[in-house]
Amino acid sequence: MTQDLQRTSTSPLKIGVLISGSGTNLQALIDAIAAGQLNAQIVLVISSKPDVQGLIRAQKAGIQTLSMNPSVYQNERVANGLIAEELQRAGAEYVVMAGYMRKVTEEVLHAFPDKVVNLHPALLPSFVGAHAIRDAFESGVKVTGVTVHFANEDYDRGPIIAQRAVSIEEEDTLETLEQRIHEVEHVLLPEVVQLIAEGRVVVREDRTVSILPQS
Repeated sequence: MTQDLQRTSTSPLKIGVLISGSGTNLQALIDAIAAGQLNAQIVLVISSKPDVQGLIRAQKAGIQTLSMNPSVYQNERVANGLIAEELQRAGAEYVVMAGYMRKVTEEVLHAFPDKVVNLHPALLPSFVGAHAIRDAFESGVKVTGVTVHFANEDYDRGPIIAQRAVSIEEEDTLETLEQRIHEVEHVLLPEVVQLIAEGRVVVREDRTVSILPQS
């Protein structure tokens, strides 16, 4: 996405949300929309697992859902092709990975170029992967945090949109650190989606992100 392709519409940003579990970050988006803090509409929630709490959250909010059977993921390309097709059918402009624990492949990435947003519980490029909070906690670093970035084929290496630091305190346990990181996620993710809805997020030619000033 370059500046001439940035969003200019003032209508609600139509987003699809990918989840795998309890859906607390999905709930943060739902709550921000309800509070008038996020100019977006969640048109579809896709879960990589059936019977998770995130699907119940979506259904309570009147949002269309799709539950993927784990057997579908035996062929990642087939699974991602189905996901891309359903997101496009629902009219999604952007895709938000909110605790989605499956890899997104080119079928989705090419359908939504520079429009797949991922949430990662560490300060990338440090502590990539599925166990980032634990890895940071056990490493002895004093600061970790949260990153929101555009996903691409290079896992956890896409252009960074925003980051927020979280200090690791002497009295922290892994559980208390996880809780504080999730609290930051619930604030930062809706803020970033709102910046996108305002057309203020631009990916430059050098693959870095610029946040335009509010007009």
